Amino acid sequence: MKNIRIVQVGLGPLGVKIGQFIAERTGLETVAAIDKNPDLIGKSLSSLDQNLPDIVIEENFANCIDQKPDVAVLTTVSDMQRITPQIIEIVSMGIPVVSTCEELSYPWITAPSLASQIDSMATKNNVAVVGTGVNPGFLMDSLPTFLTSVCQHVESIEVSRFQNAAYRRIPFQKKIGAGATMEEFEKRKSEGSLRHVGLTESIQYIATSLGWSLDKTEDIISPVIAENEINTNGVKVAKGLASGVNQVGNGYVDGEVKIKLVFQAAVGESSSYDEIIIKGTPNIHSKIEGGVNGDVATCAITVNCSRSILEAKPGLRTMSDLPNISYFS
Repeated sequence: MKNIRIVQVGLGPLGVKIGQFIAERTGLETVAAIDKNPDLIGKSLSSLDQNLPDIVIEENFANCIDQKPDVAVLTTVSDMQRITPQIIEIVSMGIPVVSTCEELSYPWITAPSLASQIDSMATKNNVAVVGTGVNPGFLMDSLPTFLTSVCQHVESIEVSRFQNAAYRRIPFQKKIGAGATMEEFEKRKSEGSLRHVGLTESIQYIATSLGWSLDKTEDIISPVIAENEINTNGVKVAKGLASGVNQVGNGYVDGEVKIKLVFQAAVGESSSYDEIIIKGTPNIHSKIEGGVNGDVATCAITVNCSRSILEAKPGLRTMSDLPNISYFS
């Protein structure tokens, strides 16, 4: 069985870690790398990590097509507005895409026009596109949905993800507002730059999978306040400042909350866990003590999707559309 040849687009901390995972795995190889950062263009990928291959980092996709990649792994931005032209460029060359863009995980309700553009171009070029990650993509949407497969009836679903962000990459710590004053937190919240991206998409994914028609969704964001000074490798948080974010997503059906997603990430969080509570027949309660490390899991599921995306039906897909995803080598 030949190796799956991957072009990596986006070489921030997540892209580099995915590159490391690819390098460690048999059956996969990075054959091309792209980034818009002028400080990286023309350098060797191995200059970012000695375990990565010695290939030149290019500025655009056209320079890499001669390497005949089978799959593009896209780790650039989180929103549909900016990711759409990047995806259309790649699929127009007949290359399927696995992306960590959170809003791409289920964009049919929140960005229907952009989703349709991607779906049309991918279908035209006979390739598939999917947005994935630990969350959205797995813990708060596809996993609880899969657990309902043994239920005769489902009344409601509640998923909670609490994590100590001290063990996450520095960009993530900053994204959740660690170290921000209350004024800074509120300002960034109003700008939309401080939040867990994808909570609404996860709610829509679950609702559509279960055949529920939502009246409305809510996305409620508030700061987690540091009770004592906290120091991490990347962020210092004084007592009284924000140590992270608490975010609650609600999905209403006939005026009642049927889907509740609680996401809390803060440096110094006392207890990390992932919990799913399904009220139905039967009731299901699943809890992962210690939680799933988000950076490791996002990189792993992205790498593991590289095989399934090649077998998927052309078009814009969700995680439920892909053939069974698992670790492979």
